[in-house]
Amino acid sequence: MSQHLQDKVIIVTGAGNGFGKLIAERCAAAGAKLVGVDIDADGLASVFDGITAAGHIGLGMPGDVTDLAQMRAVADRAVAEFGAIDVIVNNAGVMPLAFFADHARAADRWHRAIDINIKGVVNGISAVYDQMITQGRGQVVNISSIYGNAGIAGSGVYSATKAAVNAISDSLRAETKGKIKVTTVRPTGVAGTNLASWIVNGEAIFGMVGGRATDYAAHSKAMIKGTLPAELTDPDSIEYWLITPDELADAVVHVIDQPWGISLSDVTVRASGEDYLY
Repeated sequence: MSQHLQDKVIIVTGAGNGFGKLIAERCAAAGAKLVGVDIDADGLASVFDGITAAGHIGLGMPGDVTDLAQMRAVADRAVAEFGAIDVIVNNAGVMPLAFFADHARAADRWHRAIDINIKGVVNGISAVYDQMITQGRGQVVNISSIYGNAGIAGSGVYSATKAAVNAISDSLRAETKGKIKVTTVRPTGVAGTNLASWIVNGEAIFGMVGGRATDYAAHSKAMIKGTLPAELTDPDSIEYWLITPDELADAVVHVIDQPWGISLSDVTVRASGEDYLY
């Protein structure tokens, strides 16, 4: 049961689908007041129609996280409607995996990823910062990735954007001690979040699995066919192979659902039997 989500005002970017949708729905169901942001206006409307139809509190604002003015408008609306901003989850992100040999076809997605993954986080923080400082408390949750832990073949630009998120989080935490809690969530590989739609070269995924590439390929094929052994699909098994979007969303809700005096500052969420190395 939630203890600390009731009446918190939470902004979630990328809330129109995938992982952001799950976070928004879970927080709203636990009694928070949600403001969702997404460039996909139709998807966002569907999510928040569902939230309000279920008797929960929330509103969706179509917007582009790369536009600071739009993010400031979201923050202003949150304060106007609900009187505060307790939490922002900077979730919007894309994953354009590609080798540098793919530069010609990857260029547009790489540059868009820099805008969304880095500038989007900076804009989200900038939009809520003054309000949180004025309130005397707040929480920023930045969704990073294990890809941000190292430079890996096939993910140079993506890894750089997530390394930037890590550095931004650390700097913000150092500057706002005792005023704003900062949480960096570093998910491992997760199927079903729509991130794969941005991959430029499918071979680039193998940089993250290194010497486990053979196992990873076999497990991936079995997952697609629905033939993964039970011990790899059971979250109670030590061999559990791949976390789900629901499990990742639960982890994010958990870091928000804490007393103001407790900060879960760095959280890596992975399956105990996965093939990812970093």
